[in-house]
Amino acid sequence: MNEYTAFASLYDTFMEDVPYEKWYEEIKGFFKTFKKPNITGKIAELGCGTGNMTRLLKKDGTNVIGVDISPEMLTVAKKKTDEEGLDVLYVMQDFRELELGEKVDAIVSVCDCMNYVTEYSELKEVFKRVANSLVSGGLFIFDVNTLHKFRDVLSDNSYSQTTENSACTWENFFDEQTRINEYYTNFFVLDEKTGQYIRNEEFHYERGYTVEEIKKALEDFEILGIYDEKDFSEGDENAERLFFVARENKNE
Repeated sequence: MNEYTAFASLYDTFMEDVPYEKWYEEIKGFFKTFKKPNITGKIAELGCGTGNMTRLLKKDGTNVIGVDISPEMLTVAKKKTDEEGLDVLYVMQDFRELELGEKVDAIVSVCDCMNYVTEYSELKEVFKRVANSLVSGGLFIFDVNTLHKFRDVLSDNSYSQTTENSACTWENFFDEQTRINEYYTNFFVLDEKTGQYIRNEEFHYERGYTVEEIKKALEDFEILGIYDEKDFSEGDENAERLFFVARENKNE
């Protein structure tokens, strides 16, 4: 699962179009609509990456724990929050083995982190660990890339992006039988000392799940809503990205 190594330093450069602020406004709306938890409570973010959503949560007064498996991504995240004087606890952990050591009011995960869990049994385990990490009635808000996106949008397509000092190509290969989408990233970064470009490559793997599979895996939760990321209307399998909002109810 630990794919983000060399690419961590370039992540924000090539992901600058990710609408973190839009997502955050919607997440704040979910907190308000579903009443609990209060936005000033304690929140954990799974797959926090370079801390873009983490910082938004923290700036609003929330106590935040950022969890990620990549030490390189966490290093970038901590540097950014330190520079802004934000007090965030970062934890290097595989969320398939999630152990926060305390109960939190909500757990948030964005940027299709759950798709990186490529075994259904492990996805169910992640959801169980999330439920165990929440206070009674706590919220779990996460997004997923849909099978439609993998099959009909990304499948076997290639993309490229360049900046003044770097370039990245991104190739997709979707296996219909396993429902695994393989991303092959090939990127070049200018070494200012030598004037030469250093090449790195990484492979990333995500699995597509049906809405029904995700619902069944959320056995310790009450599903409050499923939303199309495009306009946050009611979402279904035809969306490219879905947001799920669920409330812990394992003891009910």
